[in-house]
Amino acid sequence: MSSERGGKLRGGAYVLHTLPWRETSLLVEVLTRDHGRLALMARGARRPRSPVRGLLRAFQPLQLEWFGKGELRTLSQADWGAFQPLLAGQALYCGLYLNELMLRLLARDDPHPRLYDAYGQTLATLAALGGEGVVLRRFELCLLRELGYALPLDHDPDSGAALDPERWYAFDPDHGPRIAERRPNAVQFSGRALLAIAADDWSDPATAVQAKSLMRQVLAFHLGHQDLHTRKLFKEITLP
Repeated sequence: MSSERGGKLRGGAYVLHTLPWRETSLLVEVLTRDHGRLALMARGARRPRSPVRGLLRAFQPLQLEWFGKGELRTLSQADWGAFQPLLAGQALYCGLYLNELMLRLLARDDPHPRLYDAYGQTLATLAALGGEGVVLRRFELCLLRELGYALPLDHDPDSGAALDPERWYAFDPDHGPRIAERRPNAVQFSGRALLAIAADDWSDPATAVQAKSLMRQVLAFHLGHQDLHTRKLFKEITLP
């Protein structure tokens, strides 16, 4: 829930990224439930006795209070939210990847409450299960839906006909699936796998493999084919 107190706004948030600013402050990118992605200046946050020192950590639910207008607001208060287990190992890399995706794709001041809730659920699942590929795919699909880029995965966008599970398809991120002759070295997807992704059915391991390839292709398109820093940074780590 978001509230307003004397010109200040308060609401649930997650820290996506922090950057040192001047001698003692931080620039903080946050995802809020009711106000979307925001940039906040945390004045004096790096001072030893700052009340917010140690609070502005990624992946931890927070209650933040801020004020101001324009692109950069000022953080005035931060408190812990609900308990969230820390991410470690591969789950931590996955969390950093999700944060970079949102930093790159989400516009500021554009609320997405369902994405905020999905992000919290994804962090909890990563903390419990580790770097599960299906967990990432579900979040990526949710992110695309929230941005208005929902993927038509169970039908031909032109004819409306259902996909044939026995056919192979090329995927155009601007259009959707197109029937293609099977070629071993081409980036193609089986109708069976696309239908399973649409139905959130991950019982066949081949579905997860094709979903990873599909989401890389689609996200690269929306990122302008610019590499994610997390993929470069963790190139020696196999992200699921």
